[in-house]
Amino acid sequence: MITKEATTAAPAPARIAPTPPRPNKKRPAWDEVPRWQIYLPLGIYLVFTLIPFYWILLFALRPAGSTSLVPWPMTTEHFEKVWTDRSFGTFFENSVYVGVATLVMTTLVALAGGYALARFDFKIKRAFMLGLLCSQFVPGALLLVPLFEIFAELQMINSLGSVIIAETVFQLPLSIILISNFIKNVPYSLEEAAWVDGCGRLRAFRIVVLPLLRPGLIAVGSFAFVHSWNHFLFALMFLNNQSKQTIPVGLNSLMSADSVDLGALAAGGIIAAVPVVIVFAFIQKWLITGFSAGAVKG
Repeated sequence: MITKEATTAAPAPARIAPTPPRPNKKRPAWDEVPRWQIYLPLGIYLVFTLIPFYWILLFALRPAGSTSLVPWPMTTEHFEKVWTDRSFGTFFENSVYVGVATLVMTTLVALAGGYALARFDFKIKRAFMLGLLCSQFVPGALLLVPLFEIFAELQMINSLGSVIIAETVFQLPLSIILISNFIKNVPYSLEEAAWVDGCGRLRAFRIVVLPLLRPGLIAVGSFAFVHSWNHFLFALMFLNNQSKQTIPVGLNSLMSADSVDLGALAAGGIIAAVPVVIVFAFIQKWLITGFSAGAVKG
């Protein structure tokens, strides 16, 4: 028998109101950012960066004794003075010789050492890498006394070869580490395929691996060149004859305890900076690619 309570329908469950969606807060797109928020800090930074360069050009191009803030009338007397009277032509040639020789020696030795670290396993590999890293914490000033004793025994004092060797040794640890990372990014299977085709290890490296290392080699070589071009300490300690000195030592000779020829010093600074600026202007693309490729292991 069906009761009245059984025949009554169960009440429908109450409906829950849907939660309103949260507003989607999107980050402003690049195009939506006001341009003044981008250009204003960049403009301030650019002004503070360019003021020292303008100041150098001002002292180098305006006549001696002038106090004008505009280099007019322009003169080249300061450049002629440092190039001929202060032997900056000789300093320039010596710096080019030291920089190019350091570039070549550092690149070749780092290429051999980096390939050994990237492709071979040996017992002291980790200890060797740790030694290379720790050597970067040693300042160059601590190497002056032992290097001077070694070069004195070899009769290389007052020779550009001593500066080239010292600069190469100082640049090798970082260069070897960078080159090894560049080589690790080259697949090992490419070399194996060349071996199957009949190439030896040296020929496979020259044909397959070396062309792929061009950005890395340019990065390492340019870093070694710029450092040897600007380095002051080794050239000051190992070179006594004025005809053997480099541009950083020549710039130091323009300053005396009593007075400083600001026009000549500014002209010498421009002569020292222009080659480096030109080099970086031509190798900028390969330099950025090389350092980004060597920063991570593929």
